[in-house]
Amino acid sequence: MLVVAALGGNALLKRGEPLNAEVQRDNVRSAMPALAEILNAGHQLVITHGNGPQVGLLALQGAAYDPATASPLDVLGAETEGMIGYMIEQELENVLGHDRSVATLLTQILVDGRDPAFQNPTKLVGPVYERAEAEERAKAAGWNIAPDGDNWRRVVPSPKPQEIPDLRVLQLLLDHKVVVICAGGGGIPVMRRDDGNLIGIEAVIDKDAASAMLAQQLGADALLLLTDVDAVYEGFGTPEARVIRDLTPDSAGALKLPSGSMGPKVAAAATFAAKGGFSGIGKLTDAFAILENRAGTCISGVG
Repeated sequence: MLVVAALGGNALLKRGEPLNAEVQRDNVRSAMPALAEILNAGHQLVITHGNGPQVGLLALQGAAYDPATASPLDVLGAETEGMIGYMIEQELENVLGHDRSVATLLTQILVDGRDPAFQNPTKLVGPVYERAEAEERAKAAGWNIAPDGDNWRRVVPSPKPQEIPDLRVLQLLLDHKVVVICAGGGGIPVMRRDDGNLIGIEAVIDKDAASAMLAQQLGADALLLLTDVDAVYEGFGTPEARVIRDLTPDSAGALKLPSGSMGPKVAAAATFAAKGGFSGIGKLTDAFAILENRAGTCISGVG
């Protein structure tokens, strides 16, 4: 079975934790046994991951050094793919005893430069702030900001992924039984110019939407969207919260979920399941149990 496992940003960097290498590596290290369990059961694995906090921090660092020379978001996305991919690759190899080939691939994702998302930024990136500080930073840097729970964060355009130019390379690696880490942070956003050449564009693609497209185009059997919450809940955060264990694509589409957190995950999972695959959402440490429909929220069926 070919499994695409998408590691959410909150699964690798918990809210309130400092954005330093030691904390991130500790979280990655603790997550790898769950993924190794999938591999040890005989499945093939492709790993994607979030990068919202990391790409936002790099943008802040660049602006603090010299705003005029700060790198654009596509370059920062490539940097975070390498950084996070390196940690996942090394820690997974350590858990596997170095008897499996693991590789990180910087992955371009084609988007449409005319996508309405460029006029309506919604993707949360970077650290969280109190509202007053967020508004002050937004005014100084020309940001768009939006609430994220009780706090506020920067938001940037999040266009829909259209195509994976590097798909043939991914398939080549899988044909040689390599565990592939790719499409980190939704991949590096690029657009196609009139002459057919690709060029980077200022955006951050939703990791879950990119992972669902990747799983579909690779012909994967299962898509796991792994986070720090054990399942999808109706009324999450309220006294009436109710866990949802099983959904169809249609019933998933009828749920009213937060657009900044669980909503995109359920939408991506439903899109993949509607094509005949199996989707699971839940806690990273439960990855293998979710794959076997023993934990999390499972989405399958065509209606």
